[in-house]
Amino acid sequence: MTKTFHSRPPNSKLKSDCIVSYTPDDNPLRIEIQSKVKSLFADSIKDLAKNALSELRVETGNVHVDDFGALPFVMMAHIEAVVKCAHPDIKAEVLPAFKVHAQYPSERSRLRRSRLYLPGNQPKLFINAGLHQPDGVILDLEDSVPPNQKNLGRMIVRNALRVLDFFGSERMVRINQGELGLQDLEVILPHNVHTILIPKAETKEQLQAVDQTIDRVLKENKLKRDVFLIPILESALGVLNAKEIAFGSKRNVGLSIGLEDYTADIGTQRSPEQKESLFARSMVVNAARAAGLNPLNSVFSDVANEIGLRQYILESLELGFDGIGCIHPRQIKPIHQSFAPSSGEIEKAKQIIIAAETAEAKGLGVIAIGSKMIDPPVVKRAEKTIRRAIAGNVLHQNWRLID
Repeated sequence: MTKTFHSRPPNSKLKSDCIVSYTPDDNPLRIEIQSKVKSLFADSIKDLAKNALSELRVETGNVHVDDFGALPFVMMAHIEAVVKCAHPDIKAEVLPAFKVHAQYPSERSRLRRSRLYLPGNQPKLFINAGLHQPDGVILDLEDSVPPNQKNLGRMIVRNALRVLDFFGSERMVRINQGELGLQDLEVILPHNVHTILIPKAETKEQLQAVDQTIDRVLKENKLKRDVFLIPILESALGVLNAKEIAFGSKRNVGLSIGLEDYTADIGTQRSPEQKESLFARSMVVNAARAAGLNPLNSVFSDVANEIGLRQYILESLELGFDGIGCIHPRQIKPIHQSFAPSSGEIEKAKQIIIAAETAEAKGLGVIAIGSKMIDPPVVKRAEKTIRRAIAGNVLHQNWRLID
């Protein structure tokens, strides 16, 4: 009996998505289209399917596309995933055009106040994510993607990285654990992913394996660009090895904690008071600061509780975190508002920067405000305060001219 392969379970009808079914046989290729907009787009959908199948060198069998408003890059991923499920030896990829707006770079020192998690197999959530202006968009291939959809999620994320405009947000991907995560890197790295989030980080050897894979894939694709790393500590062992992990790769730009898994690992659960994770969060902050990285707190999971969110942000700031994770766009604005410095902090930072610039212009090696000497770390902190103020829309980017 001939087996039929499905890109998703046949009953999973998701908005802005599709299901592609493929039955291999020896008969000439047939393509069937089912769509609410069939009268308008059946021909273009069929042409897309023909082109994708041609790139995969599939000439026989029956392909059925059940469309629920999928964009072309999503449909291409489904076709590729289902064909490779039936023919795992196929190496060819079905890649959409690499859009110019998807090729902007990131930088090590950028702000990472907010990181918006998006399930890697739900492209409907990707499309407008950048409009909410998070500092980072995380296309998640790990916990949010079921085991039977890992390949599909990987291909959807890869295509999204080539097509979608995230409007300046840092383009992040959380890979899977272990060998599966290294396979994720093979697929996504050539497509301008800025930062890789490494889940369940417990030893520096995990980072070394990721580093080696990144080096190899970039070399094979003749790419010379930065790829940053953010390890996520989610266990007692990871927390105890925080310093080792923070210093474990030259690509590290941040160190994060996942409190749901961490509290489960130590045999408890998250509470509003957060006493159970104070030690772990403090370890993350201190290890990150020692290594010159952004300490990044876990997500706040009660989306409807803005008061609780703002309290969580305040406690994060008091502990020394530079940012927190988000699971809904409505959390971004409160985070950015709370991470913006006060007017007093801004004025002090402006004085320090002006004093530093004046000293440099005069060729002075010593920076002073009145009788107080200013060390280089204080200047760096002032510069960061100004960046936060500008990003939080509480200071004009040309503040020198306005003042």
